[in-house]
Amino acid sequence: ILTSLEKLEVAPPSPGQLRHVFFHNALPFVGFGFLDNAIMIAAGTQIELSIGVVLGISTMAGAALGNLVSDLAGLGLAGYVEALASRLGLSIPDLTPKQADMWQTRLSAHLGKAIGVTIGCILGMFPLLFIGDEEEKLEEKN
Repeated sequence: ILTSLEKLEVAPPSPGQLRHVFFHNALPFVGFGFLDNAIMIAAGTQIELSIGVVLGISTMAGAALGNLVSDLAGLGLAGYVEALASRLGLSIPDLTPKQADMWQTRLSAHLGKAIGVTIGCILGMFPLLFIGDEEEKLEEKN
């Protein structure tokens, strides 16, 4: 005879389910990280080279304003990133509510988000490939 405690126990998620949780969380955050860094770098550079020159603000102030632009853009683009991630066929992991609340599942989700945003931010650094050219052109004009 099973005790009432044994009836309430739920098996922890399988390694396959935890991988599913990881990728389900990682994919949208690759997009968020990419957009956040790319927009911040591009906006910060343009702010520094235009408004920054006129108002005499520092590079860090230009970076902070670029971050503001990036954050505001992220608010507007969040729905599109999530929609794109779901269109790529990434279904919601099949977990019971108790499994979804287990430490293993939460850890897998957080690791997915952290690694996803890290990869996205690194990929979003691509505008740095073009910034040196813009600054050289500006210096040539002056």
